Formats: sequence, C-alpha cells, structure tokens
Amino acid sequence: MAGTGALGALAGCLSGLSSDGATATEPDNESDADEDGKPLTDYEYTAPPQIVDLAEQDHKSTLRTVSARHQLVSDEAKGGPVELPEVWAWQADDLAPSVPGPIYRMQEGETFELTFENDHGYPHTVHVHAVGKSWKDDGAPVTTQTQINPGNSKTYVLEGDVPGTHFYHCHVQTHNHLDMGMYGIIRVDPEGYEAPDREYFLTLREWDSRLHEQTAGGDAEYDVSDRRPNFYTVNGRSAPTTFHPELGSPLIMSEGETVRIHVVNAGYETHAFHTHGHRFTVVEEEGSPIPEAARYEQDVVPIAPAERLTLEFEADADPGLYPVHCHKVDHVTTDGRYPGGMATAIVYEEAMDTEEFADVMDDAGYEG
Repeated sequence: MAGTGALGALAGCLSGLSSDGATATEPDNESDADEDGKPLTDYEYTAPPQIVDLAEQDHKSTLRTVSARHQLVSDEAKGGPVELPEVWAWQADDLAPSVPGPIYRMQEGETFELTFENDHGYPHTVHVHAVGKSWKDDGAPVTTQTQINPGNSKTYVLEGDVPGTHFYHCHVQTHNHLDMGMYGIIRVDPEGYEAPDREYFLTLREWDSRLHEQTAGGDAEYDVSDRRPNFYTVNGRSAPTTFHPELGSPLIMSEGETVRIHVVNAGYETHAFHTHGHRFTVVEEEGSPIPEAARYEQDVVPIAPAERLTLEFEADADPGLYPVHCHKVDHVTTDGRYPGGMATAIVYEEAMDTEEFADVMDDAGYEG
C-alpha cells in the first residue's frame, strides 16, 4: 500500500511517490520495447505465488520452468506499469507460473516427491536447502554432474527431516538462473505445530533489469561482474503493487492477534527488514528454533542472502497502517524513484474504512 502522500501519512518514515512541487524520476521502460515500440516478448504474465499443501496431493508435485513476463508494478498502480520482459518462472502442477515459485508446505517426517519436467530451452535443476535428500538429488551439477536437459525429467525425493522455512532454486549457472526468477520456498512444519492467528511468507529480492532485457532480445548489455540492481521486490512486486491485497503482500491483521512472518532473502545483497509500530522476536533461523532465553524484541533485523528468518509479534499497536520495508533505503526505490521497491505494510482490519486506506488502495490499483 503505497501512493502519492500515502506512505508518508502512514508513519512518517517514507514520503509520497512524488512530493508536491518536486520532480519525480519515472521508471524507464523504453528498453523493454524494440525500435518499433513493440514489447520485446509476448509471453503470458506471471501470477502471485500460491501455497501448495502437499498432503492434499499425496506428497507429489510436478514442477516446470516457463518463460514469462513479470510485472513489478501493475498497470493500474501509481507509476505503473513497470515490468521485466522475460523471467523464468516456476509452474507447479496446474497452477499459473509465478515469481517467486509456489510455496510447498509439508509436515515433519513426511517424504515429498518433486518431479521436474524440463520443456524449457535451457538445462535446469532443483536444489533445496536443509531438507534431507540423497547426493544425486542435491541438484548441484558442479558435484553431482547431473542436470536436467531440455526434454528430460527427474524426480527428487525430499525428506521433511528439518522443520522450518527453506529455500529452493535452480543450481545451473546459478548466478543467472536464480536472477531470472527460479526460486521459491518449502515450509516444513514441526510436529505439533500450532498455527498463529495470521501467517505470511515474504521473499525479498533485488533485480538488474539489464539481464532480463538482454535475455528477451533487447539491446541491453549485462555482465554479472557489473551487476547493478535497479528494482527491489517483496514477493516479486514493488511498491505500490506490494500493497495490493490480491497481487501484493500486505500483512493484514486484527487487534490482539498473533502474527508470524517467514522472511526469505532470495537475492545477492543483505537486506534490513524493518517494521513500524511493532517489535518482533526472531523465533526460527534457517530451520532452527531460537531458544526462549536468546529471544529479544527488535524492529529491524538483517537478513543475508539465502537466509530464512521466522518473526513473531502481537498486533498490539494503535489500529492503523504501518510501513514494513528494507532500511537500506535505496532499496525502497523503483529504478531510482522513491518510495517504491521493497516496501509493504501492516494493515489493521479496523482501519480499512479510513480515507488513508482508500488512498493507499487507489495508488495500489485495487478497486475491491
């Protein structure tokens, strides 16, 4: 939920998308089109990631890689559209392709068979952090000497032996394939897991759009040794689309509820996760529970590449709208435009009838 003047009204840490009387820098999408002004690709757009309850489908899933277009900021949102002309999205079973990929959820002690069918034009693998698997199912061709070439498939057998929130991604030419969007979350709930009142999964990532323009056939030149991110996302979206209840990732809650957030850093830079109006405790790190004696309240926590943190707090603030964002504040930009990028919000249901909420929704392009 972000918009002209709206984020600044929420808590004072962020100003509007463009200040009154100031000159705003608009995202430059001209390189996403060819010389005739036509889009570089005509792929279908990605959808938001979905949770796949593996118990509901006999602990089996088929995963594919699909070339797609990906909107960071939607057409209807303030400052939109902003998009990547080509990403490589994961597609699970009959779900739509998404970036991030589907959130697989299973219980401790269960076994998961993940079949990757490669009908994409490049070789790929699936590598899953933490959970048990055989050497040949590790998905790292530098050691297994195994990759899934176009037209081939492989079934990975994964054990739910490490409870927690885990990261999966392609491990072929990882510096590019992960950057193209091939990443997601697997959640293994511990035995006897007690769900909170509200639970959210957030994946943080930064992007250098030149890679996507070059891959789509544009005239951009990209070199990983000169990687310069210009887009920053939460669950694949940039503000103000992050605030859209259907396309984005607002943290909606009611006063008095317990909230649990699983945060994954799928990028290559460290991010500083910050909440306004609420102090959280880190209760899990990379699948390991934090002992009670080691827990303490905080409102900003660094999260390194591939790190996973589970945060918990009570919705005990004055019911309203509060920003949640990376406190490396240049990461709260979209191609240099502030605010944007890696920002979303805590939203109390009790505040949804306010003018401020309506303004935020208008900027996010949400008419519900």
